[in-house]
Amino acid sequence: MILQINADGTMNKSRAYEMMKKFDSAEKADAALAELKKTWNELLAKYTISSPDDKLNRQVNIWNQYQCMVTFNLSRSASYFESGIGRGMGFRDSNQDILGFVHQIPERARERILDIAATQLEDGGNYHQYQPLTKKGNDAAGTNFNDDPLWMILSTAAYIKETGDYDILNEMVDYKNDPKLAQPLLDHLKRSFYHVVNNKGPHGLPLIGRADWNDCLNLNCFSNDPNESFQTTENKSEGSKAESLMIAGLFVVTGKEYVRLCRTLADRGEDAARYGIASFAAEADAMEAAVNSMDEAVQKHGWDGEWYLRAYDFYGNKIGSSENEEGKIFIESQGWCTMAGIGLDKGMVDKAIDSVERMMDCEHGIVLNNPAYSVYHVEMGEISSYPEGYKENAGIFCHNNPWVIIGMTVAGRGNEAWDHYTKILPSYVEEDRQTLHKVEPYVNCQMVAGKDAYKPGEGKNSWLTGTAAWMWLTVSQYILGIQPDYDGLAIRPCLPSTAKEYTVTRRFRDGEYVIMVKNPDGVETGIKSITVDGNAICGNVIPATPGSHTVEVVMG
Repeated sequence: MILQINADGTMNKSRAYEMMKKFDSAEKADAALAELKKTWNELLAKYTISSPDDKLNRQVNIWNQYQCMVTFNLSRSASYFESGIGRGMGFRDSNQDILGFVHQIPERARERILDIAATQLEDGGNYHQYQPLTKKGNDAAGTNFNDDPLWMILSTAAYIKETGDYDILNEMVDYKNDPKLAQPLLDHLKRSFYHVVNNKGPHGLPLIGRADWNDCLNLNCFSNDPNESFQTTENKSEGSKAESLMIAGLFVVTGKEYVRLCRTLADRGEDAARYGIASFAAEADAMEAAVNSMDEAVQKHGWDGEWYLRAYDFYGNKIGSSENEEGKIFIESQGWCTMAGIGLDKGMVDKAIDSVERMMDCEHGIVLNNPAYSVYHVEMGEISSYPEGYKENAGIFCHNNPWVIIGMTVAGRGNEAWDHYTKILPSYVEEDRQTLHKVEPYVNCQMVAGKDAYKPGEGKNSWLTGTAAWMWLTVSQYILGIQPDYDGLAIRPCLPSTAKEYTVTRRFRDGEYVIMVKNPDGVETGIKSITVDGNAICGNVIPATPGSHTVEVVMG
């Protein structure tokens, strides 16, 4: 109901009556329900799977995509667990959500990207949150979460790959919602990239600022006052040496995306001058050098011998190291550094995954850190204030489990990727542990109580979580392996050896592709052949062409 108050204090019910009139008969209600059903059928038909696994089918075909749409509409702002619109919508959250719904409503993804970009600051940083009604940055939450700018590179690249709409890069977008400061969107991406390049610590790794993705790892807060907010307080930041390995891995992943985008623009013959760039090729070379430098810094200063460090604190001490008594290993840096393939040829990715499985895995998923913190560490902030096994203190964050799962696909470990995916897949949890899990048996939750908790396996904060988008990306692009790319659909499955065949129907740009994947030998990765409409193609990218197409992929 929508109610208004008249000037004299009486209630104006006219808009409420208008809404009631739309549904005041059985015929009108039935028609509205039929229209709603039609809308959802169209949205969910963009990507469907037919496989022998009914639990996989219903999550991919219905619930995962449905949850992605819910997070697009509500972000984290209205649920049983949050405080309404007061916190606004997260810059980081909103960019990640785009990864989950861009294939369904790309035009709305475009609008969201431009709205988000308009809140960015001139130095490439941004407000951590923005208000969806005013579309302005939230001063109360402030800035200086140094992972934030990079997420916009990921979301914009995902949008262009899905749509082929390069014109978005030339859209004039405000800085700090000031039209006088407007620049092309591509300039915003460039400044996002250089915000990390220009804010590195003594090891050549990104400075963390107030926090990175883990809002509770507050390395510059140093609060002993319960009335202070960990996330908006910086009692010590001058001269800080606090660096983040999670941001380092994220930078390598997003930096490679930016380099690819620039090289694609060069290949297309786009006019670099209109973006204020001398040459896309030269731009890509400079960005690639920065990415390689970060990769080298991680290998030199971010490797603990068996896994990637998590961070360096204010004083330059290691976090997430075998040298620590608690919090020896963290999931975020293992996820992003394996996704980035840092040290892949030296066995570092495999060693990190082995360490995760040995030290962090349990029957309910992968914990965020291990061992859990048992006392408060003023130099670490909120993470060490939670009970052991809950939230950021060794809880199972379903949001970042997919990062490690994607890292497993980078290493070609399909059996393990599937095992960890199904541990937090609602349809599998429903079958085995629903009484314990307690949340809705068809959507992901933000967190599951970890192995150190009073009741391991109990779910928390369902529906509005970035888990939805990352679970979608994991299964649709990295396990089933149907990846939108600039020139078409790239096919890169990474499967459990038990998966012998499945069919994905994918609507992509002006075409519809029925993709039959056959795996007769039960391999985890590798493609023997691809045919499109009966014709063999070279490579693994199906060209984007209008019309209906039949594709057969044989693994081996």
